[in-house]
Amino acid sequence: MKTILANSSALLLALQVSASPALADTVKLDALIEQKYSELERVYRDIHSNPELGFHETRTAKLLATELHKLGFEVTAGLGVESALVGVFRNGDGPTIMLRTELDALPMEEKTGLDYASRVQVPATQWPGNTDAAKVFVAHSCGHDIHMASWLGAAQLLVDMKDHWRGTLLLVGEPAEEIGGGATAMLKAGLFEKFPKPDFGFAVHVNGEPAGKITVKDGAFSGNSDTFDLTFKGRGAHGSAPHLSIDPIVLGARFVTDIQAVVSREKDPREPGVITIGSFQAGTAGNIIPDQAKLKLTMRSTTPETRKLLLEAMHRVAGTTAQSAKAPEPELLRIGGGAVAGTNSSQLIGDIKPALDRSFADIVYVPAAVQPTLGVETYPEFIEAGVPSIFYWIGGSSPEQIEEALHENRPVASNHSPFFAPAPETSIKTGAKILAISVLQKAAVD
Repeated sequence: MKTILANSSALLLALQVSASPALADTVKLDALIEQKYSELERVYRDIHSNPELGFHETRTAKLLATELHKLGFEVTAGLGVESALVGVFRNGDGPTIMLRTELDALPMEEKTGLDYASRVQVPATQWPGNTDAAKVFVAHSCGHDIHMASWLGAAQLLVDMKDHWRGTLLLVGEPAEEIGGGATAMLKAGLFEKFPKPDFGFAVHVNGEPAGKITVKDGAFSGNSDTFDLTFKGRGAHGSAPHLSIDPIVLGARFVTDIQAVVSREKDPREPGVITIGSFQAGTAGNIIPDQAKLKLTMRSTTPETRKLLLEAMHRVAGTTAQSAKAPEPELLRIGGGAVAGTNSSQLIGDIKPALDRSFADIVYVPAAVQPTLGVETYPEFIEAGVPSIFYWIGGSSPEQIEEALHENRPVASNHSPFFAPAPETSIKTGAKILAISVLQKAAVD
C-alpha cells in the first residue's frame, strides 16, 4: 500500500511539474541547492571565521570575486572603495536585476561557542571613533556571512539555470554597511553609469525568527538613522573642590535626561522615534573631576519630519546644556551621512508573490499600514537611486535554539547579540532560493 501511494505521489508531482514551468523551476532549484550546499557551507564557515570591519573587507571581497570568476561573471573590484565588488553576468536580452550583499562585520566578541567561531582581533582604529582600546574583536553577529553565502548560492543557481531566464545579473558586494558609506561611495563612483542600471533589486537579511520563515513587508521596511559622537568640555579639578571645576559628567548626565524628554514630550507619540545613548565615557579616578565627557548616540525615526525634529533637538539640547554651566561649546561630530528609510515596491511584491507562495510554506506578508522596524539598512540608498526592490527577512533560529530560549525564559538571540548563531543550512538555502526565484520570476523565458 505504501509503495502504491509513493508511486502515485511521484506520478502526481511529475504531472504537476510538466504542466507548470514555475513549479518545475522550484523543484529544480531545490535539487540544485542540495548539490551545492556543502560548498556554500565551506565558504560561509571561512567568512564567518575570518570577519573584517567596514572598509577593510579585502580578504572577503577577494574570496567572493574568485567564486564569481569561476561562474563566468565579469568581476570589478575597488569601485569607490578598495573592498567594493561588482559582478556582471550577461544572459541575453532582458531586464537587469541586482542582488546585493554586505561584506563587513561588527566590532564585538563572538560568544556562540561554534567550532568555527571568530577569534579575530584588529586594531581599534579600524572602527570610527574607537580610541579606547588597542584592539577590538570582530564577528559576523549581524548575519552578513549568511547573506554572502546566500548571494553566492543564488548566483550559482541562476548560472546553472540560465536557459530558464534572460537578462543581466548585477551582483553588488557592498562594503561598510554597518557604519555606512560603502553604498554611497559605490554610487558616487558611477555604479549605475559604469554598469547596467538595474530594473529591479533584491536583498535578504537573516534575523532571529524561526529558520525558514520569510517576511515580506509591503511599503516602508526600515527607518532613518543618524549617529553622533558628542563631547562635553569642562574644567578638571580635585574631587574635594568641585567649585573650581566645570563638571562634564554632570553636563552629560543632564543631556541624557533632557534629550529623552524630546522623545517623550516634543515628538508626536504616534510617530516612531528613539534616541539611544550607547556609550558614556569620562574620567579615570573617583577623586578627579575630568575635563571632558564623551557620549556616543544614535537617533532613529521613520519619517523625514521626525528625523528633522530629532536632529534639530540634538544640536539645541547639547548647546543649551553646555551654556547652562558656562562650559565651552560641545563638540558634536556626525558619523557618516546617516541611513535613510527603505520602502519595498508594492508592485514588485505583487509580481513575485505567486512564485513565492508556490515555493515557500512559511511566508508572511506584512501590510504597508503596519509601521516598519526602527532598525536601519543602507540598501535604501540603491532604492533612492531608482531601483524598485524587495528586501526580504529570513528567519535563522533553529527549533533547538527556540526551545532552549523558552526553557531558560529569555529571548532568542538575534542580530548584534554575541550569541547570535543562525542555523546555516536552512538560512542559506532559504536565502539563495528566494533570491533565485525572484530573478527567475522577473526574467523568465516566455
